[in-house]
Amino acid sequence: MIDAYSTATPNGHKLHIMLEECGLPYRLHHININTGDQFKPAFLKISPNNKIPAILDSDGPDGKPMSLFESGAILVYLAGKVNKFLGDTDREKFTTLQWLMFQMGGVGPMLGQAHHFRLYAPEKIDYAINRYTNEARRLYGVIDRRLSESAYLAGDTYTIADIATFPWLRSWEKQGITLSDYPHLERWFNEVNARPAVRKGTAMLVKERQPIADAQSKEILFGATQYAKR
Repeated sequence: MIDAYSTATPNGHKLHIMLEECGLPYRLHHININTGDQFKPAFLKISPNNKIPAILDSDGPDGKPMSLFESGAILVYLAGKVNKFLGDTDREKFTTLQWLMFQMGGVGPMLGQAHHFRLYAPEKIDYAINRYTNEARRLYGVIDRRLSESAYLAGDTYTIADIATFPWLRSWEKQGITLSDYPHLERWFNEVNARPAVRKGTAMLVKERQPIADAQSKEILFGATQYAKR
């Protein structure tokens, strides 16, 4: 049994989709990041960086319980557990990992900054908005070019690279993107979005997630609480 600790964010949805795609038995636990669940000692034991998602697998590689944090590491772990979505040959695996790292190092952080400065920053800073909106457009262009030559990010097969990237592109309008400007990406987006596991995974915990609107939530997520020594 896998205990999954998450909420309805792009990184959380990666885990939800992957669990559904893998068909593994799991229990989903909501971590309310607006009220500070991510800072509780029990959660910090398995996610010392106080970020979702995290998992606790009762049947780890050596038959003993194993916990993991960082969504990319979790996807690689689960892919290895079911021997799917990573590729069969070394070339396929490294190609998949290449595009997974592209998401982890570029797509997630940069689109996250675009979201922050376009939607949540207490003051509108034109330089930051333009910088991260332009970077979002550049990254969408990289993905579109890749998908002009292959069906999926890592090649002809759906992998954890697609699972990791898709949730971050669902909010394209909020990132200042017009999806039709990227026709190959749009084709891929619609195809991935139609998968039953993706539909189910992106609906998980949505009702529990609260909008980041009140001052307390913003302080917990972006203020002194986030940076307190623990």
